[in-house]
Order: sequence, then structure tokens, then C-alpha cells
Amino acid sequence: MAGKDCVGIACDKRLGIQLQTVAMDFKKVFKMSDRIFVGFGGLATDVQTLNNLLKFRKELYELREEREMTPQVFSNLLSTILYEKRFGPYFCEPVVAGLTEKGEPFLSGMDLIGAPVSTKDFVVTGTCTANTYGMCEALYRENMGPEDLFETLAQALLASVDRDAISGWGATVHIITKDGVTSKELKGRMD
Repeated sequence: MAGKDCVGIACDKRLGIQLQTVAMDFKKVFKMSDRIFVGFGGLATDVQTLNNLLKFRKELYELREEREMTPQVFSNLLSTILYEKRFGPYFCEPVVAGLTEKGEPFLSGMDLIGAPVSTKDFVVTGTCTANTYGMCEALYRENMGPEDLFETLAQALLASVDRDAISGWGATVHIITKDGVTSKELKGRMD
């Protein structure tokens, strides 16, 4: 979700195989740099594989180009990686959140073959996409500061996962500003 000179990304902590809960502390959002985070909804093994591959490709890019990767370039890299495997895709729907060089929020989401969508307000993915989209649509306001963005993002996520039987078990929210990243853990329903 985008704010004024800040952007936030959040996820729940549940890892499951359909209705069976396997873990309650599964990491789905990863820090790629001080200004880029990526979140994955999908198959756990593909989440971990893509995370490792993205870190490798990002570091390789920065060695070759001798500059930091921007969120736009990172999103294009991720889209290309997914499209390369289109006939046997990674079962992940990623969301990229970051700040541009000018300090403006950047958000993009993609499907499993890397078809990107960029937006100025919010992107959702995962098992409770419909619930989360509705909550974000209801609570989102333009030009929110970091504190308001955190509160809105946390309330939208917790309210939507409470209405989905295969999501939840707490959440993690990351707010990215030009001054740094603030990460907070949230407690949610655990039933």
C-alpha cells in the first residue's frame, strides 16, 4: 500500500497445505535492499527458491552495473524470471514494494507467468485476495504518513484474514521510508 513518500508491505504468517496448518511463522516478505521488499503468495518451496534466485540476480546486477537496483528494474527482473518458466511456472504471485530514487512509492504485482501490473494505491495477492482487496479499498486514503499507513495496512490485513479460514496466525508489516524501514509484528486470531 502506498503512502506519502512511504510504502508498506504486509503478510500473514501461516504456512499450510490446504486446510492443514504446517507452520505459524513462515516468512513471505523479503528485504532485497533498503528500498525494495518483495512478498510472495504461493507454494512455499517456490517462495524460497525465488527469494534465493532474486538475491543472486540482484547482486549480480549490482556487480555488473556498479549501482543499486531500482524497484522498477527489480520488478522487470522478477517478471522476466517468472516468464522464463512459463511452461513449468513457479507457483507464486509476487508483490514488489519500494521507493524510487525520488522517494516516491512503487508498487507492482504479477501473476505466475510474470504479467506485471503497476498501481499507485495498493496491490494484493494470496488466498484471501478478495477479502483483502475489499478491505484495502474501504480503508485506503491518499497521502497517508507512515503511522497512518501502518495502521491502515494492519487493520486491512487483520480484518481480511479473520474472514479466511486458511490465512492468519499473526502478521508482519514493513513500512519503507527514505529514513529507513520499520517492521512490526501483529498478533491475530490463532484458530
